[in-house]
Amino acid sequence: MTAKPKTAIIDYGMGNLRSVSKALELCGADVGIITEPKQVEDYNAIVLPGVGSFAPAIKIIQDTGLDIAIKKHLEQKKMFLGICLGFQLLFSQSYEEGTHKGLDIIKGTVEKFIPKTNEKLIIPHMGWNNINISNNKFAKQMYKNIQDNEYVYFVHSFYCKPENKNIIATTTNYSIDFCSSIATENIWGCQFHPEKSSNIGLAILKNFVSKCEDPNAGN
Repeated sequence: MTAKPKTAIIDYGMGNLRSVSKALELCGADVGIITEPKQVEDYNAIVLPGVGSFAPAIKIIQDTGLDIAIKKHLEQKKMFLGICLGFQLLFSQSYEEGTHKGLDIIKGTVEKFIPKTNEKLIIPHMGWNNINISNNKFAKQMYKNIQDNEYVYFVHSFYCKPENKNIIATTTNYSIDFCSSIATENIWGCQFHPEKSSNIGLAILKNFVSKCEDPNAGN
C-alpha cells in the first residue's frame, strides 16, 4: 500500500486551516499543520493558504524564516500549492495598501481591480465564477478530469499578473480577464478557494495529491 504524501499546511496566523486540512485529508493526503521553518523539510508538499492583507502576511513569513524554508523546499522540486493570499505572496510585488515586496518566486505583481469608466464593479470579487483552462501542459495536470468553464469560489479584491504568461493555468473574467491560477512543474497557485469550491475544488486537490505521489501524474 502506497503511503499517503505528507503535506504541510503552513500556519502563519492568516490561513483558513481547518477547511483546507479537511479537504486535503479527504483527497488522500497525510496532513500536518506547521508553524516553524525547520518543520518544512519533513514534508513532501507544502500548502500555503491565506486570508487577509499582503503586508502583514509577508512580514510574518519573513520574520519567522518561513520564506527561506519555502524557497529551499521549491529548490528540491517538491510540490507547492498557494491558495488566495498564499498564491499572491509568491509574486514579486503587491500594491495592496502601498507597495510591498513578496517572495519573488513568481515574477509579477499583485494589483487591484479597477472599475472601467461607468462600470459598476463590486469589489471584492466574491462568489462563484468560471475558469477557462489554458494549454499550459502543467495546467492539464492541475485540471485533469475537469471540464473547461467550470465554476469555483472566489473572495478577493486583488489579482495576480505574472510576467510569464506561459505559466497561466486558468483565466477568469471579472471586468478583465485575469490569471486565476498558475501551474509549473512543482508550483501550483490559485486565486480561488478549492476547499470551498465543492466537487471541482476537491478534484483539483486530488490532482495535487496525485502529483505529490507521482510527479508524472496527469501526463
